[in-house]
Amino acid sequence: MSVPHEAKPRTTAVVLAGGTGQRVGLSIPKQLLKIAGKAVIEHTLTIFENAEGIDDVIVLMAPGFVPDVEKIVAKAGLRKVTRIIEGGTTRNETTERAIAALGEGLAEGEDRNVLFHDAVRPLLSQRVITDCVDALERYQAVDVAIPSADTIIVTRTHGEDGEFITDVPDRSRLRRGQTPQAFKLSTIRRAYEVAAGDPNFQATDDCSVVLKYLPDVPIHVVAGDEYNMKVTQPVDVFITDKLFQLASTAAPRQADEAAYRELLTGKTLVVFGGSYGIGADIAALAESYGAKVYALGRSTTGTHVENPEHVDDALSKAYGETGRIDYVINTAGVLRIGKLAETDNTTIQEALNVNYLAPVQIARASYKYLAETQGQLLLYTSSSYTRGRAEYSLYSSTKAAMVNLTQALADEWAGEGIRVNCVNPERTATPMRTKAFGQEPEGSLLSSEAVARTSLDVLLSELTGHVIDVRQQDPTAGAAESSGFEQALASVLDRQADV
Repeated sequence: MSVPHEAKPRTTAVVLAGGTGQRVGLSIPKQLLKIAGKAVIEHTLTIFENAEGIDDVIVLMAPGFVPDVEKIVAKAGLRKVTRIIEGGTTRNETTERAIAALGEGLAEGEDRNVLFHDAVRPLLSQRVITDCVDALERYQAVDVAIPSADTIIVTRTHGEDGEFITDVPDRSRLRRGQTPQAFKLSTIRRAYEVAAGDPNFQATDDCSVVLKYLPDVPIHVVAGDEYNMKVTQPVDVFITDKLFQLASTAAPRQADEAAYRELLTGKTLVVFGGSYGIGADIAALAESYGAKVYALGRSTTGTHVENPEHVDDALSKAYGETGRIDYVINTAGVLRIGKLAETDNTTIQEALNVNYLAPVQIARASYKYLAETQGQLLLYTSSSYTRGRAEYSLYSSTKAAMVNLTQALADEWAGEGIRVNCVNPERTATPMRTKAFGQEPEGSLLSSEAVARTSLDVLLSELTGHVIDVRQQDPTAGAAESSGFEQALASVLDRQADV
């Protein structure tokens, strides 16, 4: 006779969003600040939406701003968010409100797992979430922490003389706490019940409440991630935005060929730069899945992307014949190598017209069509966008501009539901590259077909404001223990080695 398995307890993520934004100099809560085209809290909620181990999400929002989060949740289609309630005036009060909400509807003796996470940590990894949920199978309380890279000193103030060091703890035993902090609901509830009897009770995090008031409950530590930073100071806003810009984003693949056909049948794609290379491969691939594709290029249709009239005519024709435009892709570009001081005005103007002004014109002309379908604009950058190199000043600078254009438009057009993304392929075998560098060793370049496949995945995703790397081999493969920050850094270093 088999013994039935005990059902796993429900796991709820509680996103704590009570901050006001004063420390970053904002008039709105910092969790509503937009980074990479989305509010910080939307990035955070999306992480839990995609986490397999999370069943539902509750948001504790700063008083007066609950409607703002409700709009974000509704627009983003975040189905796991079940409640959005006002937080308290202190962290302790906010947690107590969450505990009360979590206890509603529970049967007697029923327990659940709960993960408390700061809304302003929008770079949390799925690995950390999984480790926390797994740890709750054995422990009642779990913290997330990383080693301290800095020496920590203890000081004491002596009047007007200022601060003096009184102790230097052993750094090998010091950790920097992060979130989420995970608990059995019964445990964190009991800790707060005991704490309520202390007239001097005050805490800035929940593990310290368990540590002080339930000293017999061991608190397990899960390895955190340098990437899981908290947006607190003005510099954090800048760094977080850069990490979103530089960190590689993976576009989700569809389940099978039938899924691609279902999503693309009846859709209209307009591909500028579609005569050959990546553009032509995207056109052929999308057409094979049932999309109506307009592949436009200088050598095939006489379409010059630097000519606004040509762009307008191409979009107008596609819309007139199909009644819709779902995706606009621009892969057109020119690669001119040489020292800037020795480059003539004609070459400079060509690079600016094709690599920068043309995408701007394409974006502007596409807006009204994509707003109608809530479609996507897809642009292309180069691995050189993170750092310009000698003799690539024109190319690198215009490709960096594509990243900034992508992020700006993703933010600007978010209200209309238009998504804007940028694909960053490493060195790719295209006619443009062959013309610039000649034949290169077989196997040293990425195929344009692989870039086209990833591009299609991006088009069919809900991503917006992202730079999506396409590489022959993931530089962090096999380094499962490295942090997200280290992976992002490795990716950046690899890009700087490419052209």
